[in-house]
Amino acid sequence: MVLEDKMIANGEPEEEEEEEEEEEMVDPLETVREKCEQTEHCVHTRERLEACETRVGSRSETTEDCTEELFDFLHARDHCVSADVRCQGLLFLNELFKMIFYS
Repeated sequence: MVLEDKMIANGEPEEEEEEEEEEEMVDPLETVREKCEQTEHCVHTRERLEACETRVGSRSETTEDCTEELFDFLHARDHCVSADVRCQGLLFLNELFKMIFYS
């Protein structure tokens, strides 16, 4: 009955579409950030940020915020990310140079 309905609606039967499994796109920047967050310096700055958030969250009235600790963590992570990206860029240029001059 379903096939007949499809034939009537379109004039010809619909073919089953093959669903290809698509790989989920992963942002390379997020991957590098996650890796950098595991470094000793980033772990230390994150611990300071979390301690500040706990301290501020436990008080009912305070003017303290954790902006400095947040910026310290982001700076440490971004410093690591930029070093990793520069390194990857140099590796890419090295391979490109080899292809151009030694092929």
